[in-house]
Amino acid sequence: MGCLYSKGNVRFIVSEDTYDTTETETESRQQEEKKEKIKPSSSSYKALKPSPQPSPLHRAKEILSARKIQAWWRGTLVRRTLLRAALSAWIIQCWWRKILAERQESNRLVILQWMVLETSACVLIQSWVRMLKVRHYYLRLCCAARVIQTSWRWHNCRTRGFFQGSYELEGHKLHLQLDIFLGSQVCRISDCISLPIKN
Repeated sequence: MGCLYSKGNVRFIVSEDTYDTTETETESRQQEEKKEKIKPSSSSYKALKPSPQPSPLHRAKEILSARKIQAWWRGTLVRRTLLRAALSAWIIQCWWRKILAERQESNRLVILQWMVLETSACVLIQSWVRMLKVRHYYLRLCCAARVIQTSWRWHNCRTRGFFQGSYELEGHKLHLQLDIFLGSQVCRISDCISLPIKN
């Protein structure tokens, strides 16, 4: 079983048989420069003994530690991805809510405009209907007032005023005398009218 993972500046290679940790290019270059600076002289050079092979228990511990590091790093990447996805979803939700609020506001303004038009039309119709009712009522009152005035004038003329008269016919002339009584006032009219009578 083996797993290769690389991210950033660190690369881990894990296998059941071997465990190796390689460094990045920059670290390898720095180590090479250090080795070139410090080169042992030929006289002081001693043969290096090969390092002893690690025990199986030590190797298992290293593999377990590497797996823990990989699990932590993968968890960090997953959490980072989830956080980025959550932020993206939140941004999209905010944008969509803003669009919905703008649409609702535009719809509300349109509805308000229609309500204003309907209200003005209703008020105009109501004013016309009320005007017609008031005009009809006014005309009825005027007609009733005329009837009352006519009746009252006729009553006044009949009760207050009366006249009497006499006439006399003499030849071709008519002598007429009228006395008109209006309350305390008396008007007397007398006149002589010639009549065109043929023989």
